[in-house]
Amino acid sequence: MNEYVNLESFKPVTQAFGADTIIVQIDSILPVRSIGKTVKASHKYRQIACSIEEIGIVEPPVVCKDKQNPDIFLLLDGHLRLEALKDLGGTEVECLLANDDEAFTYNKRISRLSAIQEQRMIAKAIQRNVPREKIAKALNINVRSLNRKANLIDGICEEAVALLKDKMCPMAIFDVLRKMVPMRQIEAAELLVNANNYSVGYSTAILAGTPQSQLVAATTPKRMKGMTAEALARMEGELSRLQQAITSVQDTYGQDHLHLTVVKGYLAKLVDNSKIARYLEKRQPEFLSEFRNIAQMTSTIGSS
Repeated sequence: MNEYVNLESFKPVTQAFGADTIIVQIDSILPVRSIGKTVKASHKYRQIACSIEEIGIVEPPVVCKDKQNPDIFLLLDGHLRLEALKDLGGTEVECLLANDDEAFTYNKRISRLSAIQEQRMIAKAIQRNVPREKIAKALNINVRSLNRKANLIDGICEEAVALLKDKMCPMAIFDVLRKMVPMRQIEAAELLVNANNYSVGYSTAILAGTPQSQLVAATTPKRMKGMTAEALARMEGELSRLQQAITSVQDTYGQDHLHLTVVKGYLAKLVDNSKIARYLEKRQPEFLSEFRNIAQMTSTIGSS
């Protein structure tokens, strides 16, 4: 039976940030962490500085007022942006004003774009007729590198792109996938995701284990440095068996996990029964020890 809910008993939801941005003098902002020399020498920092110099700050830093001194602001998010702006001679910055000092933003959880997300961002800017030279300058890369990023998913099927869209893959991964036919691209992307391994070496091993008929250049024999044709044939067979094993595990994983959970609960009840525990301790002590270990498991996933 439905219960009556008094809506007036709910507290109103408060905003974490002010509705409008504010202009703050950089000298009145106190960072909550320092920026080391190694960070300022990094490629990421140079990219941020070039982007700010070219198009300004896209995402405002987040500040909150110091409770002891209302004229001072604590910097919660945007340390690299603020430091780069200072290095460029800036004296004031547009900020979001937080209502408390909780330094939680989406950037605390996602700080890097995947290769595909970056490609889509660049492609959108090009579609809006932003000059490629300007985009390259904002990203602190040359136009040739920009064109390579813009064409990253050319020749990659949509299903493989969907599997890798939020994965931190090197650009060379897509060069490897491009040598395979679409169906094999999907299989290769699934192998990368299942293994949580996006290294160029692993993708090259998948390519080496790909049958000749599943390559775009099906008539051109595969050539891998330091590997003979016999070794490539063995790798193809091993990789095929590995894929079958992975598929088999995926098909039964849910049911097996349920069975293990039920067994774990049943054994926990057994060892908690004093009569059964005494019987096992006297007749089968090794079983009792193993049953207790299983009952005390916090996860059905074995530790390596």
